[in-house]
Amino acid sequence: MKAGSFDAPVCTDCHGEHLILGPKDAVSPVSAARVSTVTCGRCHDDERLAIRYNLPMDRVPSYANSYHGLATREGSQTVANCASCHGVHNILPPSDPRSAVNAANLSKTCGGCHAGAGAHFAIGPVHVQTATGPIHPAVKTIRWFYWLVIPLTLGFMVLHNLLDFTSKFIRRVRQTDDGPTVVRMSRSFLIVHWGLIVSFTVLVVTGFALKYPEAFWARPLLIWEGHFAFRGALHRAAAVLLIATMAYHILCLASNRRQREFLVAMLPKPMDATNLVQVFRYNLGLSEDGPHFPRFNYAEKLEYWALVWGVIVMVASGCLLWFDNFTLRHFPKWVTDAATAVHFYEAVLATFSILLWHFYMVIFDLSVYPMDTAWLTGKSPAEHFRRSRPEYLRALEIEQTAPTPSANSSLQENHPGTAPDGPSDLSDPSAANDSIG
Repeated sequence: MKAGSFDAPVCTDCHGEHLILGPKDAVSPVSAARVSTVTCGRCHDDERLAIRYNLPMDRVPSYANSYHGLATREGSQTVANCASCHGVHNILPPSDPRSAVNAANLSKTCGGCHAGAGAHFAIGPVHVQTATGPIHPAVKTIRWFYWLVIPLTLGFMVLHNLLDFTSKFIRRVRQTDDGPTVVRMSRSFLIVHWGLIVSFTVLVVTGFALKYPEAFWARPLLIWEGHFAFRGALHRAAAVLLIATMAYHILCLASNRRQREFLVAMLPKPMDATNLVQVFRYNLGLSEDGPHFPRFNYAEKLEYWALVWGVIVMVASGCLLWFDNFTLRHFPKWVTDAATAVHFYEAVLATFSILLWHFYMVIFDLSVYPMDTAWLTGKSPAEHFRRSRPEYLRALEIEQTAPTPSANSSLQENHPGTAPDGPSDLSDPSAANDSIG
């Protein structure tokens, strides 16, 4: 103002004129939830001012898309805003040694919220627009990797399932509920499956609610954010449940030799690639004979190992973001940026994989429609296996009728041929191994 620049902000530009309210008032333009968007953003997001004074235009949108900005948009009153880093009445450019965002002062500024931040890492660019701004090569590589993998993977799923559905529709394939059933999920695996259902669903909803806080389905999760970080607490609780579920699954696999047979049966084999080609040939009408699968087909193996890989990636990246003080204390900032990118893109891939791949196999596949009830009862109709896995089903029937030493009660309890439901239920050996149905 002294220099004659009448566009420079004065007291009334930030605090208002006839309704000046304190920063603790929710409707004040300098309240924690509004200072970035209403006050600072009004000038720094103005294209005319940016052109007139050669100001960068990425400050407001890059903040809005950062974790701090997303948390502000969902209603958090404690997350960092513009004033938290740049100051209030002492705002100076980063080149000024007195500035709170000067490179020499970042340790103290960031350390106000993140203990130890700056002591062991060189902070990278903060205001970065993902489409145009400079990003670390590792983060750029991660994004390009997922931008390639996600459409290719989902495109393969859509093509595979569309051809399979069309082929079965033309051939009038229908589920048959009558007759014997096959025990596909033991009690321990049902526990694992339900743990995954609950934890995955909550993680998806609460995770994307942070990314898209204005969405109608996200608003009910965010109504308490001004007083309690409910969404974040629920997200972390679901993460703990997911880790506990997978730990229980690993314990089941390690505790018994028969349990480990499940893992051996899930290992990929060259025959799986042959079966995949045969399925495409059959569904395209190039072959009259469909493939006969072993205990687990290529689709089940793909899904299982994708689950293992996804859990490892999501837990590792999630912990880097959850324990941010540790991450910022021991790693450069690009590690946090990389973890954020991995966490988001892997979540997108996992969510659409469940919707397109798993839901098709257990709901929309005409051979199981309207639903494969193994996730509820642990059993699937034997007729489904008679069409796709006749050799495996015959092996189960032979094992079912094999004599079992009655004196050995422990063997009867664990032997797959001694299902308590009688001859109408064929026990899948994989059921004792926590298999996927």
